[in-house]
Amino acid sequence: MFDLVTRYWWVLVVRGVLAFLLGLLALGWPGLTLEVFILWFGAFALVDGVFAIFNAIGARSENDDWWLVLLGGLASVLVGVVTFRAPGLALVALLLYVAAWALVKGVVEIVAAVRLRRVIEGEFWLALGGVASIAFAVLLMAYPLMGALTLLWVIGIYAMVFGVIMVMLGFRVRSLHAHPGPAARVLARP
Repeated sequence: MFDLVTRYWWVLVVRGVLAFLLGLLALGWPGLTLEVFILWFGAFALVDGVFAIFNAIGARSENDDWWLVLLGGLASVLVGVVTFRAPGLALVALLLYVAAWALVKGVVEIVAAVRLRRVIEGEFWLALGGVASIAFAVLLMAYPLMGALTLLWVIGIYAMVFGVIMVMLGFRVRSLHAHPGPAARVLARP
């Protein structure tokens, strides 16, 4: 495996450059990036749904639960169509989904902290994390557009950092391929 990774070191560099460019797009043109992301999601949901429907119909004779796959496929097609017809609605729905997750997570963390207070010390931090999750949920529900832009900024910064790391790793792996040392022999063992 070591030889394979070092031989194709340039793949890591290409991945890094593409991730860095994605980060630049997300930070430089957040509106465009958001629109493209929503449309890609809609396309994925539509295609995924169509394939699920074909799979369900083809499996009718072998699978008694084929109708569940059919329902999932129809739901996916519906989500894809709604996403293309009303991309703003899809974005708000996604953000509300994330907000609901954060709200439930926050409540669970606070309940867990209260229950753990007799068993461990420092449960305050878990409760504080729960409060932060609830605050995040409330802010996301109150200001969904700001939440979407913030999410894009986080994705953009992450993609740029990840891209730089992958490029650096790619060139490091390249040097290992050119001059394998004792570490390469250890890593090359099956």
